[in-house]
Amino acid sequence: MEGQAMLDNLKALLGLPEEDVSQDKKLQLILTAAKSRLKLLLGGIEPPEELNYIILDVAIIRFNRIGSEGLSSHTVEGESLSWSDNDFAGYMDDIRSYLDNQKEITKGKVRFL
Repeated sequence: MEGQAMLDNLKALLGLPEEDVSQDKKLQLILTAAKSRLKLLLGGIEPPEELNYIILDVAIIRFNRIGSEGLSSHTVEGESLSWSDNDFAGYMDDIRSYLDNQKEITKGKVRFL
């Protein structure tokens, strides 16, 4: 999924009109940061398209937390919210499965130098 398509999908998931470009720069920064973090968790491997859902989900989490950075919980009039320290925590099994699959794929290949 190319950058503009990812941005359009993020806007759709957030309920933002596609023609509203007022937050595009902020959304693109969030997407770029989420993708960079996922790349780090993948050991430097460029995130494949099949893991784009992780980038989108984490981008939504981060967008919704704007203004609440650094908080781990918040309570107002009986309503309590809490945030994970690691936005990728819920996806670590998926990331590990992808990496394990990549190891299996490359395990059978012979490399000549």
